[in-house]
Amino acid sequence: MIVSLIYQAIIIIILLTFSFGPAFFALINTGIKFGYRTGSFLAMGVVLSDFFLCMLVCFLVYFGMANLLHSSETQTFFAIIGGIILIVFGAFFFKKVPVKTDEAIDIENQLPSPKLMLLKGFFLNLFNPTVWLLWLANVTAISKTLDYSMIKMIAFFSIILGAVLAVELFKVKLAGKIKHYLTPKIMTTVNYITGSALIIFGLILIYNHYFNK
Repeated sequence: MIVSLIYQAIIIIILLTFSFGPAFFALINTGIKFGYRTGSFLAMGVVLSDFFLCMLVCFLVYFGMANLLHSSETQTFFAIIGGIILIVFGAFFFKKVPVKTDEAIDIENQLPSPKLMLLKGFFLNLFNPTVWLLWLANVTAISKTLDYSMIKMIAFFSIILGAVLAVELFKVKLAGKIKHYLTPKIMTTVNYITGSALIIFGLILIYNHYFNK
């Protein structure tokens, strides 16, 4: 049983940290543009969202109400809201980066508030239906192994999310390391790629859950 749980934990960590979703692009972009400290708050917001979703699904599974998340109405609602949020976030990345010296750019890029980055990471992840389905699948699959014990499920997934946070912070750290090697032109390209990715994810969510029923 222990070997099985370790294997499942590794799979979940990989799925959460190395899937090229909206949070991935936002984390890398924030780490490059604003550095480790600001990026770390975004990462914590994402993981807090994962924790909230995980605990919600654990609660629903424990009380036999997991089918609520399977309903097409629920998935469509979160897909539309999430798609709109991703498109709005993506649009902000198309702001023109001024061509200035590195020192001027550092002064110009005043760091966003930690609270703002926490909220951005939280909602960016929260309204992604793929994340909901991922947690629903994982919690449902593992709950039987853990004897449907709420305490065991909370402990197990808390350890996983601790590892996820560590990996996310490491990604932000790596992104921040290359910040000083990037020219404004490259930063503009990075912003356009990130913004385009978020907008595309948003449009796909809305299309798949609303127009392609």
